Amino acid sequence: MAHDLQRLVQLRLLELSSTAQAASRRAQWAIAPETITRIADGRHSGMVSERLAAALARALDVPENRVRRLAGLPLLEDPRADICTGPHLRVVRDDGRPA
Repeated sequence: MAHDLQRLVQLRLLELSSTAQAASRRAQWAIAPETITRIADGRHSGMVSERLAAALARALDVPENRVRRLAGLPLLEDPRADICTGPHLRVVRDDGRPA
């Protein structure tokens, strides 16, 4: 699981074009940049508290349950989990009018 968390941190920092410093700032300094770097480098102890999971989720701009799942923590109730976000496509005919 620690390896999966490491990959998540690496991937999100890359996707956000962010540094550990900027991620820490996004979490309002609730997680130190050095901690984010240690997790990304695979040098973290592996223990992730509920508080650390919440701060890391804010720093990486991901749902908290995504971090909690990778850290082996119980998931939280998330009212957004049932929201359907499927593609909203509209078919358009060749003449430009909706079908």
